[in-house]
Amino acid sequence: MATPLSPDTLIAALKAEGITVVEHPGWRTNNRNTKGSWGPVNGIVIHHTVTSDTTPSVNLCYNGDSVLPGPLCHGVIAKDGTVHLVGNGRANHAGSGDGDVLKAVIAQSPTLPAPNQNNTDGNVHFYGFECVNLGDGKDPWPAVQLDAMVRASAALCRAHGWNAHSVIGHKEWTNTKIDPRGFTMADFRTRVATRLGTKVTPPAKPTYQPFPGADWFKKNPRSTIVTAMGKRLVAVGCSAYTAGPGPQWTTVDKASYAKWQRKLGYTGTAADGWPGATSWAALKVPYSS
Repeated sequence: MATPLSPDTLIAALKAEGITVVEHPGWRTNNRNTKGSWGPVNGIVIHHTVTSDTTPSVNLCYNGDSVLPGPLCHGVIAKDGTVHLVGNGRANHAGSGDGDVLKAVIAQSPTLPAPNQNNTDGNVHFYGFECVNLGDGKDPWPAVQLDAMVRASAALCRAHGWNAHSVIGHKEWTNTKIDPRGFTMADFRTRVATRLGTKVTPPAKPTYQPFPGADWFKKNPRSTIVTAMGKRLVAVGCSAYTAGPGPQWTTVDKASYAKWQRKLGYTGTAADGWPGATSWAALKVPYSS
């Protein structure tokens, strides 16, 4: 049971495992958090896409469709082993599954019960990787793709302190699904366990917080990033605070940031209090995971 990784921590974990990562535009704020909880997270679900090409697969998983809105997973793993990040937060991937399976995953049990009831919302508890494959049992799984799938699973397990039994197939979560086809999850978990025995060098944390995007602030976030930003605004003499600053973005944070923009020489709508990439970089907000 763990708090979901931040976008930057997720990317760092994947890259530390030797994975090529592509960030789909807008993925950091693409989620279904308004429809239900996201976390605590307990494991990873592996899927196949029932598609054959990378670009349409990534677009589908980012956008979803009229029946099932996106994101449909957190990352799409292409045939060439590239991991395309498409969602951050709750995603429509696991759906309803067996609560007894969740208990086994939380316990990191080597034995999973057969799923025979769909009484638990898996979108709360699982990261999801959609892996490009037709899912007909005939479409091959290239070695480089399987290796990336193993490394991506190991990256999340390593980041959360989980073992390989935290990784399951969609068909192990619910009896209404058949994915993934073409390999056994028992063999896959063995490969993840082997990978977890491989030491990796933890990536150095960035000194300053990367700009989370203008849209992120407009969703009224509650985050340690907002607190760190507020403290920096106070430090540079641009405070409109009477208390705090705290983790919840408010109009006081916006007013304080507008002071910072004016201090940098911005005027008019350019000093409206909504953070931008250039002013954010100049503020040098300390990194907060």
